[in-house]
Amino acid sequence: MAENDEKAAEAAPKKDGRPVITRRALCVGLGGTAALVGLGAVRYAGSAPLVRPPGGQDEDALVSACIRCEKCYEVCPRGVIAPAHLEDGLLNMRTPVMDFSANWCDWCTEENGGEPLCVASCPTEALKPGSTPETGVLGLAELNQDLCLAYRLIGCRFCYDACEYEAMALDENNRPYVLNDACNGCGACESVCVSLQNGSISAGATERAIVVRPLEA
Repeated sequence: MAENDEKAAEAAPKKDGRPVITRRALCVGLGGTAALVGLGAVRYAGSAPLVRPPGGQDEDALVSACIRCEKCYEVCPRGVIAPAHLEDGLLNMRTPVMDFSANWCDWCTEENGGEPLCVASCPTEALKPGSTPETGVLGLAELNQDLCLAYRLIGCRFCYDACEYEAMALDENNRPYVLNDACNGCGACESVCVSLQNGSISAGATERAIVVRPLEA
């Protein structure tokens, strides 16, 4: 009987246009959260701020509301949402973070008319509605001139060409730089940076020359 009830719940329609979380997913998510808290972690356990998906910029609200159901990872059409890892802080584990290694976020403008699918799929509003490219700033792109190929006079400007929000400009030597007031942290610049693929970068570099940082970093 309990199994039939659970199947019926899983087949139930959405309520008020938002997804209904099943009993099984709720138990798994809450169980994982309880296990982390039971380990004695205190809030972020010394973790650094993270670049979050649209609607997730209130770190306190996201961590407390997220049940680690993974729906946001699954629905992201560009595959730029990934789970946080242990090194990101114990209570952050499996919460959603942005990964711009191969793609960027346009708030699902092409895929869903500008309504982020990750926000629409979140059953607990850990990712809050209302985020747009103009208002929902994810982070700020930071360019490291020591690693940037353009500042080695190689002539690279992939990041500048990729930016769709006019948040990058070129100096008198045709080298790109970030316009902080216009950057929304979409990650387009980071996703196309080729500095790590070029043999002339500084020895020991572990990240690209342009990387989106969280606003609180």
